[in-house]
Amino acid sequence: MRISDKSGYVRLVTHVSEAFYRVLRHHGVKAVFGNPGSNELPFLTGLPDDLPYYLALQEGAAIAMADGFAQASGTTGFVNLHAASGTGNAMGCLTNAAAGHTPMVVMAGQQARRYVPVGAMLTNADATKLTDPLVKWSGEPLRPQDGPALLSTALLLAASAPRGVTYLSVPLDDWDELADEPALTGLLDRSVEGTPVVQAVGELKDALNRADTPVLVLGPGADTDDGFEAAVALAEKACLPVWIAPSAPRAPFPTRHPSYRGVLPSAAGAVADILAAHDLVICVGAPVFRYHAPSRVGFLPPDTRLYAVTDDPGEAARAPMGRFLIGDPADALVRLLDTCDKSDRPLPKGRLLPDAEPFTAEAILDAVDHGKPDNAVIAFEWTSADLLRDRLTITRPTSLFYPAAGGLGWGLPAAIGLSLARPDRPVLALIGDGAMHYTPSALWTAARHHVPVTFVICANHRYRALEEFADLLRVPHGDYLDLGGIDPLAIARGYGLQTHHAETLKDLTEFVHEGVHAEEPRLVLVDQR
Repeated sequence: MRISDKSGYVRLVTHVSEAFYRVLRHHGVKAVFGNPGSNELPFLTGLPDDLPYYLALQEGAAIAMADGFAQASGTTGFVNLHAASGTGNAMGCLTNAAAGHTPMVVMAGQQARRYVPVGAMLTNADATKLTDPLVKWSGEPLRPQDGPALLSTALLLAASAPRGVTYLSVPLDDWDELADEPALTGLLDRSVEGTPVVQAVGELKDALNRADTPVLVLGPGADTDDGFEAAVALAEKACLPVWIAPSAPRAPFPTRHPSYRGVLPSAAGAVADILAAHDLVICVGAPVFRYHAPSRVGFLPPDTRLYAVTDDPGEAARAPMGRFLIGDPADALVRLLDTCDKSDRPLPKGRLLPDAEPFTAEAILDAVDHGKPDNAVIAFEWTSADLLRDRLTITRPTSLFYPAAGGLGWGLPAAIGLSLARPDRPVLALIGDGAMHYTPSALWTAARHHVPVTFVICANHRYRALEEFADLLRVPHGDYLDLGGIDPLAIARGYGLQTHHAETLKDLTEFVHEGVHAEEPRLVLVDQR
């Protein structure tokens, strides 16, 4: 902006709002997702065209859209929420972003500065504490001119290892203030590069070369182009069976490769039973381990050693056993591949998937698999079929995404973010009928922006995953697990989607296949029997 002083001298000035936009561009932010309120409107007043705003009708959906977008695009997600109430509504999906190490900045509007001390309506009290412990860092500017610097800090920390979510609260009357020009120049010239590489991989290589029955366990940190390729080559060179870590939110290994064994269960005893067949476990890019089901059995057999690679020192410190190397998991796989010995152990034999009864979870997944293309991206939130998701054929990295913390309501809006980030790949959302109803309003965003996701709603008309847990915990079933009387198709039509009820599995396969060339969002309902 140009202004003239009393002498007629014209100079350039920058307002805080424009400084924010410049910092966002400098850090490669490509889009803003949000659900604004009155505190946030000044930020939106001059939002430039190269930073499109995707409106969500509920804050959790905005978080999940940004989460999917960030994971699929490799950029930092940016979310705009309304003070404490909007942040509170988003917390459920924020647990998934935090657990999945998604780089994301959540910016919430604060009440005007003069009204904060008197607790005026829409004051975000103790804003920097609100999102603890889900965020890496939170801040609120002491002066309006400090806002761009704090935004830069939030973006740098979100994208630095271990990646995660940061939170920034900005008063609504800061945006029209003049920015600190010298400080802004410095902000647009700083960066933090990369994840530390693993320097101690030689010890891991020696352990692998000495092992008789090693096994590789992979997590989301390995699901990159380099990590996926190196994991396959390492499994073949060292003749390793490969498991996916419990409750992993990604699929970092091809599901039809002979070395692939499946997804580890989430009970400590069940994991220990499987790993008992091995004298060495190499876990790359995953927590050790993300347990869920209760168990009184030990974490690891006494004769089994575990090495793990993670870029999160906190995950390493929390693990109940193992020797940890801190660094980039994909880089470690590449280094280990380059240095380990070629094994003369026999190669593992491929798995045979059992035939499925019609309209069971297995049969529905098979029908979807037959219809989807090889390059499909899948958002999966069908919790009762979690351990069956490897019936889907995965051949390339970044092809399957799952809520990292298990918080429901993530998958449906995340699929929208995935599609916005990767318009070159068809996107499927496989969602349980219970999970759908946490964030159904995300369908409106998909329709408004013509996001061509194919939503497959798998209906068993109850919280089946909870029924299974009730049996495990010896809790009697009740009406509170019954989801009868809901029409997902009517809901989707109300938001503007084309809908279909699949009467046969062939019908489902054809609907999924047709979605490859769709230009609008579509939704199909299939009943599980």
